[in-house]
Amino acid sequence: MNIGIPKERRDMECRVGLTPYGVGLLTKAGHTCYIEQGAGLGAGFPDSHYERVGGHIVYSGEEVYGRADMVLKAVRPTDEELDWLREGQILAGFLHLAAARRHKVEVLLERRITAIAYETIEENDGTLPVLRTMSEVAGRMAPQLAATFLQSDKGGRGVLLSGVPGIPPARVAIIGAGVLGTNAARMFLGLGADVFMLDRSLVRLREIDQEFKGRVTTMVAYPFNIARVARFAEVLIGAVLSPGARAPIVVTREMVRSMKKGAVILDFSIDQGGCVETSRPTTLRDPTFVEEGVVHFCVPNVPGAVPRTATHAFNNAVWPYLRRIAEVGLDQAAEDLPCLARGIVTRNGEIVNQPLAAAYHAGGR
Repeated sequence: MNIGIPKERRDMECRVGLTPYGVGLLTKAGHTCYIEQGAGLGAGFPDSHYERVGGHIVYSGEEVYGRADMVLKAVRPTDEELDWLREGQILAGFLHLAAARRHKVEVLLERRITAIAYETIEENDGTLPVLRTMSEVAGRMAPQLAATFLQSDKGGRGVLLSGVPGIPPARVAIIGAGVLGTNAARMFLGLGADVFMLDRSLVRLREIDQEFKGRVTTMVAYPFNIARVARFAEVLIGAVLSPGARAPIVVTREMVRSMKKGAVILDFSIDQGGCVETSRPTTLRDPTFVEEGVVHFCVPNVPGAVPRTATHAFNNAVWPYLRRIAEVGLDQAAEDLPCLARGIVTRNGEIVNQPLAAAYHAGGR
């Protein structure tokens, strides 16, 4: 199989679709890997590392797409990259198509692209093994982001997360007790913040209470409870996930308006459209805006700020699926690995993922 690893074209996105180690394993198995010049540089993988293990360096993204049967990316293709796609190719990466502009899905359908969305690869028990890695990274980054944007020079309230003797710590409300929310809670607790966690599942809240030995205040994520924590929290974390679908709005503009001036919202659900009514996508270069007096951080590709760690992390998780596709082809791999089959969102000109189909047929941008 011919496998292409293009350079990411989104501003400041330095993750790469495959590490040199992965390329080496594929080339040893007889496959050919084409890597765009400089594709891995931002993550600490120079071209020489790819060449050393048998990779072929090419000098344009268009050439990578032109040669590849399967294209491995970190994030959704840009419009320029969509123009380079060839009919019948396999495209794999964190695609988040439910939050994409409609025409991007249309291109995949028109060109009969088999799109594998890493965020929808799902095990039988409901876990999302590849998305989990990025949720862990983003969750563990949450306190350093919150601490930075709470500073008055960043437009924040001027509050120290941990407090100091005689001054109480900041109160942090986390909506969503999944992987990201749990990792964020652990890190915020480590810094001494006062943590509140909300989720719809009482079972999950009991697990959180046990895991953190009562140090996290748990609340059911009813609208009145979300409104309550919004009024007193210095930091509000949106960590709501509906796999493959657009995130539901759980924090209304009215709730945001009730927050303290200079409080911080980190909407990590923004890669699926956002769970806060006032959110809109931002970038790593220009990560925040102020709405209703509240600092909003809404960067869809947060792990892109730590590309070396993030690339290694998601490659570790996705490697077994990529190896199987290369070994036996997509049809057999999907039959052997039902979790991989769930990750296929478009194929043969059709949307084969139900949440994406619902979002697409409901209309959009």
